[in-house]
This record gives sequence, C-alpha cells and structure tokens, in this order.
Amino acid sequence: MPIPAAPKPKILIPEKVSPDGLALLQDRFEVHEKKGLSAEELLNIIGEYEALIVRSETKVTAELLSVAKKLKVVARAGVGVDNVDVESATKHGIIVVNSPSGNINAAAEHTIALLMAVARNIGDAAASVKDGKWERSRLTGVEAKGKTLGIIGLGKVGLTVARIANGLGMRLIGYDPYANPNLTSAASVILKNSLAEVLKEADFLTLHTPLIASTKGMIGAAELATMRPTARILNVARGGMIDETALVEALDAGTIAGAGIDVFTSEPPQTDSTAAKLIAHPKVVATPHLGASTKEAQENVSIDVCEQVVSILSGELPRSAVNAPIILPEEYRTLQPFVTLLEKMGSLYTQHYSSHLTASGASSKSFRTTFDITYEGALAELKTTKPLFAALVKGLLTPFTSSDGLNINIVNATLLAKERGILINEQRSRENVDDKPYSSFVTLRARASRGTSQARTDVSRSSSPSAARSLKPQEHEDQVIQGFVSGNKPFISRLDKFKGEFVPRGTLLICRNFDSPGKIGLVGSLLGKAGVNIRFMNVAPLHEDVDIDEGVEDVDSSEALMILGVDKPVRQETVKQLISEEGVLEASVVTL
Repeated sequence: MPIPAAPKPKILIPEKVSPDGLALLQDRFEVHEKKGLSAEELLNIIGEYEALIVRSETKVTAELLSVAKKLKVVARAGVGVDNVDVESATKHGIIVVNSPSGNINAAAEHTIALLMAVARNIGDAAASVKDGKWERSRLTGVEAKGKTLGIIGLGKVGLTVARIANGLGMRLIGYDPYANPNLTSAASVILKNSLAEVLKEADFLTLHTPLIASTKGMIGAAELATMRPTARILNVARGGMIDETALVEALDAGTIAGAGIDVFTSEPPQTDSTAAKLIAHPKVVATPHLGASTKEAQENVSIDVCEQVVSILSGELPRSAVNAPIILPEEYRTLQPFVTLLEKMGSLYTQHYSSHLTASGASSKSFRTTFDITYEGALAELKTTKPLFAALVKGLLTPFTSSDGLNINIVNATLLAKERGILINEQRSRENVDDKPYSSFVTLRARASRGTSQARTDVSRSSSPSAARSLKPQEHEDQVIQGFVSGNKPFISRLDKFKGEFVPRGTLLICRNFDSPGKIGLVGSLLGKAGVNIRFMNVAPLHEDVDIDEGVEDVDSSEALMILGVDKPVRQETVKQLISEEGVLEASVVTL
C-alpha cells in the first residue's frame, strides 16, 4: 500500500502578488489567494497557515500572531513593516522578512519626480491648463541645477536619490548618524553633524528614514521655522515624520514654498482630516503612496519575498529578516551546514545526558545549563554566528519542548534560552585546522555551575522529568561534544571522553562498555531478540585529551563507546537488559 504524501505547507496571500512570485510557490506549497479578508476573517483562518505574504493593507497584529500556531514567516512585499507587530512575531519565533532593495530605484525616481513637479509647479499648472487657463507668469518655477538638496537618511534610497540629483547639477548635503562616510562621499554628499544644519541650508529637503520613535514628528513647527522661505520639502518614505498640521500652517504662512508628499499619517486620508487639507493645498503636489508603484518594483518585491518564503519553509536561513541578523551570501554558504551540525549537537547533548541508564537503573549524567561553544577555523572569522547559536538552542530545547509547539529559531532563541536559565558563552579560536579534512571545528562544553540545579528545574518544569534529576556531587567534569562538517555533511568526532566519527542521524543506541571480546555480539543478540536491526556501528576509544594517569574519575583505560545506528527506537526494557556485568556499563537512546 503506497504511503500517502505529506500535506504541503499552506501559504496565505490576502493581497496582490505578481504572477512570477506566485509561480515560485505553487509547485511546492498549497497557496491560497484570498483578497479582501476582514480582520475577523483573517483571525479565524490564520491558524491553518505556515506563511503569510502581505503588502501594506493587511494588519498583522499581536492578536493575529497569538493564534497563528503554525506560522513560521510573515513576508512583507515592500520595504516598511509598519503593519506588522514585529515584537510580537519575535516572541512567537515568527520570522518577519521584507524586500529592502526591490523598490529602491522606484522610490528614488518618485522622489526626483516630486522634486521636479514642486520646482516647476506641475500639479497646479496641469489643473490650470485643463481648466482652460494659460497662466504662464503665475506658474514660473525654479531650476534644480545649482540648488542644495538636503537628504535626511542616507541608506540605499537616500544614496540613489543623491546620485540622480548629482546628475541634475545639485549640491548635496545630508544627515544620518549611521551613514557610511565612504558611500556618502562616493555619492558626492557632504555629511552634516545635525539635522538643524541641513534644514538651514536646504533648498529642497527629502526624507528617507524609517518611521520609529526618534523620527516620528521629526519635522515640526520649530524645524520648519528654520528653513528658507524658498525651500521645498519632499516625503516619499513614511507618513508621520512630518507634522502635517505644522506643514499646512507653514505653507499658509509662506515659511516654506511648497511640498511634494506621497505618504500620510492615515491612508487614505479621512475627509476633513489634516492630511486631506494638506493634499488640497495649492502649494502641495500629492500622490497616493506611489513610491513603490512601478511594474518593475512590484515584480521585484514579489519575487524577492516569495523566494525568501521558499527558503525559510525549506529550513534555510533568512536573507532579509527584520527581526534577525542579516547574513551575507558568503557567510550563508559557510553557515548552512553548520546550522544543521549545531542543532544535532544540541539535541544529542540533551537526549544523551538526560536518558543515560546505568546498572542501578538511574541516570549517571545530568543535563546542565551552562555551556561554552567554541568555533575554530573558518567559522571563527565570520561576522555573525547568531544562526549557530539559535540552532544550538533549538537542539537543546526541542526534546523538552516539542509538545509545547514552540517554534525555536534565529528570531527567538536568545529569549527562550534566557527564560529557561540556559547560559551559552560563544568563543572563537583561530587554531590552524589545515591538517584536518575540514575547514572548521566546533566544540560544545557543558560546565557544572552553582546555578545549574535551579536552572535545570526551570527547564524541566514543563518537560521531561528525567532532566530534573539532581546533579551528583562527583559530576564535576565537563561534558564535551565536538563536531565538524565534511562535504556538507555533519559529523560528531567526540562524545564525552571518547573519540570516534559518526553521522548524527536517525535513532542511535550509545553504550559505554569495557572494550573486551563478546560485547558487540551480546548487544547485537539482545537487539535482534527485540526485533531491532543494526544499520551501522562505530567503536570510539578514549579521546587523547583524557589522561588516565591523572586519575580521571570513573574512567578505565579499556573503556570505549559503542555507537549503533538502529532502524527503530529501542524500548526501555531492552536498554535495561543491555546493562550487566557481561554487557555494557551505561546506555542511552537518542533520535536525531
């Protein structure tokens, strides 16, 4: 009888996405386009979906995210994520991605279009001539050449505006406390030390910053009062950065000469609102949030976010997550196989040290909560190891929390580790690994600490009771797991005091025993009686770092570790039968 195919992950798209973007999704996922959903309708169905792709109209609230139990990613087809509660998404482990570069050129060109329209009175002139008038003298404008353009926010859009304006012969000044001086210099922008300096000198002022607490209302009555009466202001970024009431008053008073506005505090503006008055003002050229509205930009952002959704649902690292670190392409290629390795190491640690049976029937080991993770070789050179940290936390916690439905990933790993009392110290070592069959090496070392017992209780409160067994006084030695990647495949090269390479996958039976004749036969016989087949076996001797002469506790020089890959889980009764004078000293079963 054929095994039924696993159901495809579901993706909900309540707004328009380009056909090319949809084509990337439809072969691998179940895609539901449901435009025009009310907030209540969205709330009722979101629990079915693993991904949500939106533009600017859908409000992704904390309430919505709290019931989206399967949701792994919210993709915003555009730059801003004002309509997404990013903080709530982070708490739920939901990745929020956007398309920070898909509409850069469109937004920059629209800024220049508004600049020229305001400079030459295009809006007023078009309405006048269509009304049958011919008011050439009243509609005399100004040239852009030779004028000073002040740019607030020198990210990708701001710098693109600068390059276009430079071609018009404009003088460029700017303010951005986070600007890259090399990039601004290459774009011919003179950096100023404050917003006030730019306001005083600008003939045209354009804003290109995100709407955050520090930028909301950044241009108010006081700022407008310092500008030249011939100055004109532009906003193709976000509504709310300019005080709309103050701008209307400044235009009425002649404090500034005009404005080109594409974004407003409420969209569409309500009748008789300040935004509506601003739109109707004769000195204003207004457009209905068209900054990203070109065919090319719509296509670019749709394809970009759909590609990211495919990657994330396939278990890969996010490229443009707003609530996770940016991963450079070359780092991504290096990190991806190690993400798998670190998750396997964490899961191996938790399962092995929480279910280790001895002759007494109790665990001789214990789960600890203080870890050192050391990256050696090429990994030590990377700018970010956050995905590796997250993978380790996921591996450590998933055996305890899988029944809780927690989505542990790069977004919420730090928060979840802190909540469960787990401390992970990341270290880098530039030790040469040229003589090894791998370019990087990872060591996980669990240390006993005074706070371990209490922290472990916190972990186990809603999880496996075996994890809460008390830490035995003699267990003061470090617990060590080492691993590397070769040919994009993860390998474990050390487990506790034993060295031996094996691939961490499937169900493993791990036995500590005296390395004497008959042990393998006895284990194989008992497993055979239990109907368990052995797929592979690896015998790991003591690691060279373990010095028997130093009197390491409970270690005999003839000890070894037997790692067996089996075709099904091994029952607890069978594991207990393995532990005897003729059999093994300790045994654990892990599933990876």
